[in-house]
Amino acid sequence: MANNSQVPDLSNFPLTKPLANRFREVVSGSKDGTPKWAYQMLEGEDEGYFGPESAVWEVHGCVSTIVGGIRALLLQAAHPAALAGVAEHSRYQEDPLGRLAGTTKWLTITSFGAKEFIEKEAKRVNEMHSRVTGSYIGKDGQRHEYAAKQSEYLMWVHCAFTDGFLKTYEMLGYKFKTSADQYVREWAESAVPLGLTDAPKSVTELEAKLTEFRERSLLSNTTTLNVVKFIMKPPFTKLGLIPFTIFANAAVATLDSRDRELLGLKKRGRVWLKLSRVILEFLSAILGHESPSQKFARQRIARLRK
Repeated sequence: MANNSQVPDLSNFPLTKPLANRFREVVSGSKDGTPKWAYQMLEGEDEGYFGPESAVWEVHGCVSTIVGGIRALLLQAAHPAALAGVAEHSRYQEDPLGRLAGTTKWLTITSFGAKEFIEKEAKRVNEMHSRVTGSYIGKDGQRHEYAAKQSEYLMWVHCAFTDGFLKTYEMLGYKFKTSADQYVREWAESAVPLGLTDAPKSVTELEAKLTEFRERSLLSNTTTLNVVKFIMKPPFTKLGLIPFTIFANAAVATLDSRDRELLGLKKRGRVWLKLSRVILEFLSAILGHESPSQKFARQRIARLRK
């Protein structure tokens, strides 16, 4: 799961294995830390959309995605349509870990799975999105209708995730073997099965699209601040909340000042990034340098390349 890390692999060490299993259970929603869908990575007759040499594998195989996911959720709250969709159609307050497990499933299958499973997962997400509709008050003060399958909504969520994973990977000190532009270009393909065909293909295009959203759509209201407050301090146990708080503050430290102010968040120093990197390196050691899903994907691809 780690990327360009120098830490030893302690995933089979008896004292740390229970902690690793518990962490995977929280993220995946599976008691043994390896959900049934992860075994799909062994199946299929192609390498998927990406592959071991891709920038997507490089970034999404890194533990920095933990911080990147938090950043993406924070940034998404700045768009009134995305915010309304979450507030009205999800159980994020009652079951935040359930929502996390669902997002993890889509991200993992799309990153490492064979194309037939990527398409099946996209169908599941699209069916779920078809029920997400409603209205919101926009930046212009007018009421607008929204649907999760609309290109505006899909574009914003895609850009928030892409920017989140990219910025945290870089600002936590991980170094690309590929490039940031390659990552943005490759990950744009992940949005096609969801109905978005014009996602940014470079860092420059991504930044331009984010600027466009800031000028045209992003705003802050009471619901924004309430959702941000919940994301920053979810109902986790004290033991889980300590590292999460460090990761959340690191996520805030990577935000653009315009977005941070819109979300009602104060500036965070780089010390949070340094603390997070230390904890992430520890997690990388106890979890192993690759997740079970990524290991299974490598086995599938090795079989195909024989």
